[in-house]
Amino acid sequence: MIINHPLLGPRDAAEFVHLGDAAMIDRPDWQAKDAAEAFHDYLYLRDNPAGTYRELWYHEQGDRSWLVVIRDTITHDIKNVELARDHARRRGRSR
Repeated sequence: MIINHPLLGPRDAAEFVHLGDAAMIDRPDWQAKDAAEAFHDYLYLRDNPAGTYRELWYHEQGDRSWLVVIRDTITHDIKNVELARDHARRRGRSR
């Protein structure tokens, strides 16, 4: 599978580590009243969908960037790739 890295161009998926659901970017508020329950769900409950899915990929054997990849889990067809920082900024989560 080829991942079209936004900065480096097409790269083999073997250069990356798949880290699962991109919802991990949206971390719960640790000061909220329901923080314990929210973190339990955040850490342990995962979807395993068949079809289009937003995933986190880490470019371990390259520039060490984090990517959000929208991929069809059935066909492995990649619909979109963007830097995770750009995705987070657009969602108002930059730090």
